[in-house]
Amino acid sequence: MRIHLTSVFVDDQDKALRFYTDVLGFVKKHDVPLGTDRWLTVVSPEDPDGTELLLEPSGHPAVRPYRTALAEDGIPAASFAVDDVRAEFDRLRGLGVRFTQEPLEMGAITTAVLDDTCGNLIQIAHSG
Repeated sequence: MRIHLTSVFVDDQDKALRFYTDVLGFVKKHDVPLGTDRWLTVVSPEDPDGTELLLEPSGHPAVRPYRTALAEDGIPAASFAVDDVRAEFDRLRGLGVRFTQEPLEMGAITTAVLDDTCGNLIQIAHSG
């Protein structure tokens, strides 16, 4: 068993697609119209057949209180692996990305947390 698909709720799918591709560096995998929304996924360019991230519309009534509670408590909605947290932090900050947690070493793990501009906090992490 392996993870095939996971999702983050986003306020605006077009804005999310731009952020996750143009800023974070993912590539679009699927973009299927479903009425007013889309089945919109991105993947790592390093693993185009790997785990997909669904940029899921946040219209369900349970989403707003859930995301608000996570953000208020500083809890990331997702975590992405990077080779070098400090280098990625510097690159993304240079692109105007707002971080809620600068790189922090916790033993063998280094993390940082950013705002995805679509209603989520996202953690980047490296272990080793």
